[in-house]
Amino acid sequence: MNDRPIQIEFQLNGELRTLEVEPRARLLDVLRYEIDCPGTKEGCGEGECGACTVLLDGLPTNSCLVPAWQARGREVVTIESVTPEDVSRMLDAGTTQCGACTPGVVMTARWAEANPELLAQFDLRQLMAGNLCRCTGYDGIIDGIELPSGQEAD
Repeated sequence: MNDRPIQIEFQLNGELRTLEVEPRARLLDVLRYEIDCPGTKEGCGEGECGACTVLLDGLPTNSCLVPAWQARGREVVTIESVTPEDVSRMLDAGTTQCGACTPGVVMTARWAEANPELLAQFDLRQLMAGNLCRCTGYDGIIDGIELPSGQEAD
């Protein structure tokens, strides 16, 4: 097997990036340790928890399952692109505790909100099913996503 680094070029949060990656490197590790995007968290490392969710060409993707070379020519959006306004509703609703799941939850919520046809077709709980939270439970997370911006939960 060829173990030489592979050069890839892709959009990261709207910025063109070019770098060399090891053939077996996961996108998660390249983001965290080579590009310094530490907001993308590793939870299970098996695609089960959603903590490492990024948007890959607009779709929520577990970055722990994606070889970094597969980002070549694609668009990757991470939690670092999120503004305080994007997460204010979750903070106002008190939905975050340990923070391990928060980046993945926010990225999946951002995708769901950008696709209103999905919200009309599916329950928000179904759309968030790939994101596990062990601290707050799902009611708080759903409330935080549905809460109008600038309003605090009861």
